[in-house]
Amino acid sequence: MNDQTEAKLPISNENHSAVVRADSSANAVMENGNYPGYADRELADGDSGFSEFLWVIQKRLPLVLAIAVGFLLMGIIATLLTTKRYTAVETLQIDRNAAKIVEGGNISPVDTTDTEFMKTQYEVLQSRSIATRVVSKLQLAQDASFIKSDGIFQKLGRLFGSKVTTEADEAEKNRRAVDVVLQDRTVKPVFGSRLVEIGFTDTDPARAQRIAQELSEAFINATLDKRFEANSYAKSFLEDQLKQLQTKLQESENARIAYGEKEQIVGTNDKSSIAEENLSAANIALGKVISERIAAEQNYRQAAKGDVTSLKEVLASKVIEDLRTTRSKLLTDYQDKRLLFKADYPEMKQLASQITEVDKRIQFEAGKISASLKSSYESALAQEVEMQKRVESLKADVLDLQKRSIIYNGLKREADVNRSLYDSLLQRFKEVGIAGGVGANNIFVVDKAELPIAPSSPRTVLNMLLALFLGVVVGVAVAFVLEWMDDSIHSAEDLEKLSGLSTLGVIPSLKGNGNPDDDLAIMTSAMSEAYRSLCTSLYFVGESGLPKMLFLTSSGPSEGKTTSAIAIAKHFASIDLKVLLIDGDLRKASVHSRLNLSNSVGFTNFLVGACTAPEAFQHTSVPNLTFMSSGPLPPNAAQLLASPRVLSLLSTSSHVFDLIVIDGAPIMGLADALLLANVATATIFIAAAEQRRKQEIRAAIRRLRFSRAFVIGAVLTKHKTKRAGYGASYGYGTEYGGVETVQLAKGGSSAGAVSDQTV
Repeated sequence: MNDQTEAKLPISNENHSAVVRADSSANAVMENGNYPGYADRELADGDSGFSEFLWVIQKRLPLVLAIAVGFLLMGIIATLLTTKRYTAVETLQIDRNAAKIVEGGNISPVDTTDTEFMKTQYEVLQSRSIATRVVSKLQLAQDASFIKSDGIFQKLGRLFGSKVTTEADEAEKNRRAVDVVLQDRTVKPVFGSRLVEIGFTDTDPARAQRIAQELSEAFINATLDKRFEANSYAKSFLEDQLKQLQTKLQESENARIAYGEKEQIVGTNDKSSIAEENLSAANIALGKVISERIAAEQNYRQAAKGDVTSLKEVLASKVIEDLRTTRSKLLTDYQDKRLLFKADYPEMKQLASQITEVDKRIQFEAGKISASLKSSYESALAQEVEMQKRVESLKADVLDLQKRSIIYNGLKREADVNRSLYDSLLQRFKEVGIAGGVGANNIFVVDKAELPIAPSSPRTVLNMLLALFLGVVVGVAVAFVLEWMDDSIHSAEDLEKLSGLSTLGVIPSLKGNGNPDDDLAIMTSAMSEAYRSLCTSLYFVGESGLPKMLFLTSSGPSEGKTTSAIAIAKHFASIDLKVLLIDGDLRKASVHSRLNLSNSVGFTNFLVGACTAPEAFQHTSVPNLTFMSSGPLPPNAAQLLASPRVLSLLSTSSHVFDLIVIDGAPIMGLADALLLANVATATIFIAAAEQRRKQEIRAAIRRLRFSRAFVIGAVLTKHKTKRAGYGASYGYGTEYGGVETVQLAKGGSSAGAVSDQTV
């Protein structure tokens, strides 16, 4: 080894024991049951979330774009091939009730909200009867361009020669025309209002306008016809009911009158009879008589007590008033003359006698009044008694009348009800007769259908956007379905997510059926560059630099283990490192054939003690590269690999060689790889892209962990960059190869060139 290489390459020169690995960091890591490159990550199926979604889209982006473009092209073609259609729209206002022409002079409709009514009107608008009216009015059945092509049954009928009658043919045309109207018309209620838009779509804009207008007109006429029919029926019904009620009214009136005559029931008004009026008048008179009796009794009682002069009758008497005036004058004269004459004077006696006479007359008149008061009281009392008897007699008559009036009142009520019904029906009959001649309607045209200028379909921009959106959705769905169905790895990210190991290198696949040895012989090839990059990564896998022993294995056969082992061994040998390449695959040895060497004596001969290690070594065409073939394939490979002589070989060889590269057997189903991985300083896991199922790789990694192998990383081989969806991210051009060629042209060795590149 030259001094320049030793100064630039961080190669460990520590001695290895038979059971202890050279890298002290490896021992520390293995104490925790993990390997370098795991970064404390568990083996997982992959990440989830938005990043996983973007990763899948990026990976399958060409497929998604291809599907999206395909859908877009199909949308454009379909749009261009679609016949242009025009839509005419007419707006109607549907009120709950029609304008009232004959009721109170108010012609405004009653504004009410009725969801069921409006829904009924929408259904009527979409009914087949309205469409039939339109077809009949516009004679659409005779318009050949309006009617669509014949159905399958009509075509089969003509094919087999069956003839359709003219009437049946016309009926079929009408039916198909009605179907076209029902198919192409639209009824769209305006939310929150009583407006509804009636539209019709057709290839002819003028015909679309006519049909849209006729749809609204047919709806209005149908509503009027229904109202006229209802009025006619109502008029006929009311007329019949009036006749029946008139007969019932006459019968009920005759029955009431006959019963009244029989029972002598005479009523003065609708509420009382003669007996009831007499009783009412008697009660009023009795009340008046009682009032008079009470007043007469009070005067009589007062007079009986002797206080006659204070009675109002006495005070109101003209005779007594005159007598009192006369007495007052006589008394005045008597008092005046008493000053001149004595009491026994004749004139004085005469005055006294006159005064006494006047007093007697006053008493006489008061007595007469008192006697009249008694007479008045007795008369009022007698009158009261008579009036009470009269009231009692009238009460008995009224009670008897009420008993006899029960049937009469029933007959009277029946007659009144019949009269009320008759009057109501008669009024309604007159109103229906008037309303039947008035063309009032509850439907109005707000906006008439105009001639459409621009086609309503196809909508080019909308169709293209929709096709592009559907294409993207389908493309993404297909990408995820393919990703879900794809159970293999395609990229270094796949391998890292699946295994939890750092990717040491990505080796591209060969183009066509090329030979990897031929590709490796070209220093500027992508595969050569990839393996040089892999070898550079091996310098940084541990604290001590390049491991002393490298064991290469994979989950299954044909994944590039042998090619990788040969390429790594040749690379380090080319930079003046002493390298020992051991073919440790005792099941299917192939390294000797790749190196054009013999396999008669090799690894198995040493393990059984048939030869020493140097006797099993072979020199190769590559300087500094020594090869130990597998030797004859044994029937008990796992038993031989479990021999202590394996450790002895590796320990002894580590003192002689700078690097030992072991090409091992696959892991799955065999114990060979696990035994070698356990004793090797470092293990590299080889995985071929798109070759093994993820479950196989995951199980292989678990078995390596179980064997306590020191796995420093993984290598992805047979990588197809474009297939994985990463473009040229992992491609290897000739730029660095060109530098190396220049160095060789100047006379430098390949080892020196690679050494410069590595540093």
